[in-house]
Amino acid sequence: MTVGLYPVFGWKGILFPLVARAIGIIASIIGIFFVNTKDESKDPMIALNKGYFVTTVVNLIALFFAVKIMLSGHLPDGSEVNYWLLYGAVVTGIVLSYIFVFLTDYYTSVNKRPVQEIAKASTTGAATNIITGISVGMESTALPVIFISAAIFIAYKLGELALPHIGTSGLYGTAIATMGMLSTTAYILAMDTFGPITDNAGGITEMSGAPESVRHVTDRLDACGNTTKALTKGYAVGSAALATFLLFSAYLDEVKKILGKPIDSWFAVDIGKPEVFIGAFIGAMIVYLFSSTAIRAVGRAAQYVILEVRRQFREIPGIMEGTTKPDYAKTVDIVTKGALKEMVIPGLIVVVTPILVGVILGKEAAAAFLMIGTISGVILALFLNNGGGAWDNAKKFIELGNYGGKKSEAHKAGVVGDTVGDPFKDTAGPSLHVLIKLISTITLVFVALFR
Repeated sequence: MTVGLYPVFGWKGILFPLVARAIGIIASIIGIFFVNTKDESKDPMIALNKGYFVTTVVNLIALFFAVKIMLSGHLPDGSEVNYWLLYGAVVTGIVLSYIFVFLTDYYTSVNKRPVQEIAKASTTGAATNIITGISVGMESTALPVIFISAAIFIAYKLGELALPHIGTSGLYGTAIATMGMLSTTAYILAMDTFGPITDNAGGITEMSGAPESVRHVTDRLDACGNTTKALTKGYAVGSAALATFLLFSAYLDEVKKILGKPIDSWFAVDIGKPEVFIGAFIGAMIVYLFSSTAIRAVGRAAQYVILEVRRQFREIPGIMEGTTKPDYAKTVDIVTKGALKEMVIPGLIVVVTPILVGVILGKEAAAAFLMIGTISGVILALFLNNGGGAWDNAKKFIELGNYGGKKSEAHKAGVVGDTVGDPFKDTAGPSLHVLIKLISTITLVFVALFR
């Protein structure tokens, strides 16, 4: 797409994505230096959000000069490119990423209504905890979808206005918005890494017999880490939605080339055809089938581990008393082999299904499969990621001394909800954004084989 605009931007347009990535890394490094707090009673997320805000501001300033210098040129009619509109597309992407962070923080933070609502529901048992958690996860899909849709529309229109009479101008605007959203990737990944570190720190504190006051600090950090892990997954899904819109357009362009049509012409997908409708149905189905196999794989691996732990308790005396060490290697071996073995079927589903749809049902059906699969994948990933994160932090909220604290009936229900949410947020949810991009790539690569 950038190469197609070479006469307008020259080599600067081709190098712009690399420069944008470099700016994002530098901005993230600057933002990390602002992550600090002097008041230990405050929510740790405030310090992380401060660093993210600084990263965003630095990106906004630096990318303006990058757009002004690198995305300037003359249109075929001799007029100059309106780089302000292209910068508006960058701002659209950056704002979308900030909105995703804000929304994820709202739905998964221990200080916000959704998590506290799940914690309160835990006082009446595990069933009400599960019901409330599912409803929170479903609710959390609404606003992200609205903002993703608005960002795609705004960026597309800004691209068209900035580069009139160029066939791919709208898509170029969307591509620039995607680069804007991804400009804070380094900082987001740093926050994602923060989550497992605090989780393990809490585990070490608990196993070492440290004072309760220390565990209270690590619990708060762990709760913050759960939020950062959830927002990273939401961020990944949001960027995947923008990227797959471009891949979908690339698929249509490839179909036009195969059919001998000019790029600026239309390739119509008739939704009234039964093949197209069936392809769309299969696109929605594969997302749920893939998620089902991923979640079931976690359940099966957990069963193997539980049986092994029970065997060791039964056959190795002294484990409970602490006089004998368990056979850790055996348990790790079960988990490692299980992870590799159980993901064979989900992987085959993702790779084989798009090819079969295109070969059997045709190019239009493959387009419908791709579009509906992307939409279903984004929405389900948001549900799984946010719902799982909210369940986890509802348990943490109770452990911080609310609704009876640890070992209370509410805590027992919270543990059940957390256990249900773990395969949601740690397995199926993160895998879906990979599925979204993979089906787009496979469909694009194998389009020449489609009927």
